[in-house]
Amino acid sequence: MKIRSVFDGGELRRELEESGIDAKFVGIIWKHLLLNLKQKESEWDWEKHVPSLPSSTYSLLRSNFATPLSSSLHSVFHSSDNLTSKLLIKLHNGEFVEAVIMRYDTRLGIYGGKPRPGGPRATLCISSQVGCKMGCNFCATGTMGFKYNLSSGEILEQLVHASSFSQIRNVVFMGMGEPLNNYSAVVEAVRAMTGLPFQLSPKRITISTVGIIHAINKLYNDLPGLNLAVSLHAPAQDIRCQIMPAARAFPLGKLMDSLQEYQRKSLQKILIEYIMLDGVNDEEHHAHQLGKLLETFQVVVNLIPFNSIGTLSQFKPTSEQKVANFQKILRGTYNIRTTVRKQMGQDISGACGQLVVNIPDKSLGNADPLTDIEDLVI
Repeated sequence: MKIRSVFDGGELRRELEESGIDAKFVGIIWKHLLLNLKQKESEWDWEKHVPSLPSSTYSLLRSNFATPLSSSLHSVFHSSDNLTSKLLIKLHNGEFVEAVIMRYDTRLGIYGGKPRPGGPRATLCISSQVGCKMGCNFCATGTMGFKYNLSSGEILEQLVHASSFSQIRNVVFMGMGEPLNNYSAVVEAVRAMTGLPFQLSPKRITISTVGIIHAINKLYNDLPGLNLAVSLHAPAQDIRCQIMPAARAFPLGKLMDSLQEYQRKSLQKILIEYIMLDGVNDEEHHAHQLGKLLETFQVVVNLIPFNSIGTLSQFKPTSEQKVANFQKILRGTYNIRTTVRKQMGQDISGACGQLVVNIPDKSLGNADPLTDIEDLVI
């Protein structure tokens, strides 16, 4: 298969080795790319911008990559508060994916009784597929259907594009697609992110899944130290199947067994994502069911206000009072750390569940950064 992207590390290493070139040059190539990608594509010169490679390497690079990136940044949309930016990225085959930059302040909130250290930083919400086959009824991406899996390089290029706007500290695989349905490419991309030249910490990377049990069972061995988030969204199997058709293949009991084993190995908190749908999963008895389901786990439950997806949606958002009551039950009765997700990027359709390829038209504004749920699970 032809390499889709120069950031497809596995494919590039194999090509180099088959040509008798040391695979160590992959890291060198990537380092120079990150330093020089502000050059216009028409001006790109491999010898000039990536110096000191064996001459045969340049022939290989030119034959595979006319330009340094296989994707291009089609459009950028900024939320009115300037805390969120949505990147519309055009892939080599004409398809599009979306990635979202969310800006936070790590000094907000208390940890261990003391203010958190740090300062402003950014999280990148990244896509792993074009479309999604999970078909969750509350998610706009599911309306696209599944088109294809991104390569590891196409995943990494989202980070490359985003890095020209903000210094990215955290990456969350919560964009378009089910990451664990594109397991090999996601694992390879994460390994690249934690190595040179990106050097992200594994504890700053989160993979979110609807609960692909067989993939969860091997995830810790392949990516130790990573954060796991589970889109649970209901405390009972019948409700999960109602709003998440794919849940039929992943029975809740077996899913909880796999999470128990994952936590035993990792010794890390698991982030539980729970979208609040009026009259569906947001009543007091649902909160008690969820509390009993999770009381033996070390988790952070993130309650997510439902974001409208227009006429596509059959659901309504839960009232703030019911969300507060739900949170109170989990905290007070079951001593489960529970947060309510702060909504970011709704005005550019960049909030949770709203990622579907479209081109909104919004202007740039300003606001103060928020605290981030990703800081609560580490």
